[in-house]
Amino acid sequence: MTPIAVTGSTGLLGGRIARRLAQAGVAQRLLVRDVGRAPELAGADAVTAEYGDTDSVAAALDGLGTVLMVSASETPDRVDRHRSFVDGAVRAGVAHLVYISFFGASPTATFTLARDHWATEEHIKQSGLDYTFLRDNLYADFFEQMVGEDGVIRGPSADGRVAAVAQDDIADAAAAVLRAPADHRGATYNLTGPESLTFDQVADTITSVTGRQVGFRNETIDEAYASRAHYGAPGWQVDAWVSTYTAIASGELDGVSDDVEKLSGHRATSVAELLQRQRAAAG
Repeated sequence: MTPIAVTGSTGLLGGRIARRLAQAGVAQRLLVRDVGRAPELAGADAVTAEYGDTDSVAAALDGLGTVLMVSASETPDRVDRHRSFVDGAVRAGVAHLVYISFFGASPTATFTLARDHWATEEHIKQSGLDYTFLRDNLYADFFEQMVGEDGVIRGPSADGRVAAVAQDDIADAAAAVLRAPADHRGATYNLTGPESLTFDQVADTITSVTGRQVGFRNETIDEAYASRAHYGAPGWQVDAWVSTYTAIASGELDGVSDDVEKLSGHRATSVAELLQRQRAAAG
């Protein structure tokens, strides 16, 4: 059996997908920057490849037919690195590329990084590769991390709604696509949770499940930039952080899809269910 190429296996999402493929007995080639950090999985071997190095990508993908491309780490040159990876896949003779994109990817998206995903999608379309795009909504797994030490989630999202999705659901959907890519040729799927919530509702849900009193404060744009200034992050990154909330305020992350259920065979996980699951896993 020809292995499936998997990127991002040292990360949270890519690692979940790689484990599911291994459990299903699927052979894999894990593309990583450091083979010493690659997970040890049955039927998997690890090779070194850098997204921005077309030659190393082409060598790593040589002889493979299907590739999972998890988006690269957030940097100002991420689109260029993505294009280099796609070009390497073309050179290697890859047939089908499954790309982890973002909900509402567009050249005019409010969320700045969604524009990167749109540019990547366009390059993949123009490459001649068969493709499938998995457009993930915001990760519900990170909601608790958005709560400040004072128990407040802050951001300029107003009463906008977000259909956040659990990473386990994305992994289930992605693994299903990778195991039968021909069935999903040219498809774009919107992976969301089963509900669209305001951040007031997210805060209430966290309070209800965890017992910790959590609230939401709707910031102005100026307040949002000021409250994040102490991190010392570069401007493009702060823009991304703030525009996550303004995209929600504009309604661009609203809208529930049933694509998770179509692909995975089970219903999408609610925020409350995810929080309960996280607590059970933590013991």
